[in-house]
Amino acid sequence: MTTAATAVHPPEADENALLSVRDLRVSFPGKGWRAPRTEVLKGIGLTVRPGETLGLVGESGSGKTTIGRAVLGLVPVRSGSVTFDGERIDTAGRARRRALSRDLQVIFQDPYTSLNPSLTVGDTLSEPLIGQGADAREAGGRVGELLDRVHLPSDAARRLPREFSGGQRQRVAIARALALRPRLVVCDEPVSALDLTTQRTVLELLLEIQEETGVSYLFVSHDLSVVRFMSHRVSVIHRGEIVETGDADRITRSPDHPYTRTLLLSAPVTDVAEQRRRRELRGSPAPHEADHKAANETANAAASEKANEADHRAG
Repeated sequence: MTTAATAVHPPEADENALLSVRDLRVSFPGKGWRAPRTEVLKGIGLTVRPGETLGLVGESGSGKTTIGRAVLGLVPVRSGSVTFDGERIDTAGRARRRALSRDLQVIFQDPYTSLNPSLTVGDTLSEPLIGQGADAREAGGRVGELLDRVHLPSDAARRLPREFSGGQRQRVAIARALALRPRLVVCDEPVSALDLTTQRTVLELLLEIQEETGVSYLFVSHDLSVVRFMSHRVSVIHRGEIVETGDADRITRSPDHPYTRTLLLSAPVTDVAEQRRRRELRGSPAPHEADHKAANETANAAASEKANEADHRAG
């Protein structure tokens, strides 16, 4: 079902888009040699504009991380296209992908595993620079700039990752992603492994960097409140399909789609006024009968699937 705010695929052409994903389909082999393939992405369409953050939100297993990995060329695309700055990149070879790393970077979820524990921070930040042709002096100067940008002391370059807290490690990961001055960064749950206080400081750092550099973010998260804080626009993904796209404030406060409402109502809040508004939202009927039916289907999906599996086994 679609609603007025739902993004159909492919999306309307956006001449200003830096990244354009159209009718993207990704599938993985099933378990067992005769098992059918599992379709993870079912015709995804989205765009990211220069200097913009597009938040991509959904529950675990929705396919949101796979979208980011497809953009980065880390998973094979079955059909559809990924276009960056007017160039189709989903079919790019290894050499072209290496060149694209200047413009496309990623910040992974876990700062404890995304950094090589045997390399100093300086070596970690120098590695992509030297790989793109910088000499040691140029790389050293850039490392100092990067540490300053993420608010780490200059002596951090001589230290190993184990000497830093989780938040500091994620700052190092952010600095590494920025090393080549990319135009788009895929942020894959970049704060979900951090405590709430540290989350806030890292998110504010990402916003500060965007304001200073004009970098675009494809921001992947399961947390609607984090996506609201970071994003200009939001796309909501459910079971491999984007069900709603729109302005971040509207989507995260007054969504049209039943699944987005479920995400909104399940997110914890401390603000009394927001708690009251949510209680009112829970008690209000869906604006359309079809929406009400879809909400019931969403709430009962897991139970229905289990019942169908049980019937199949019994038969």
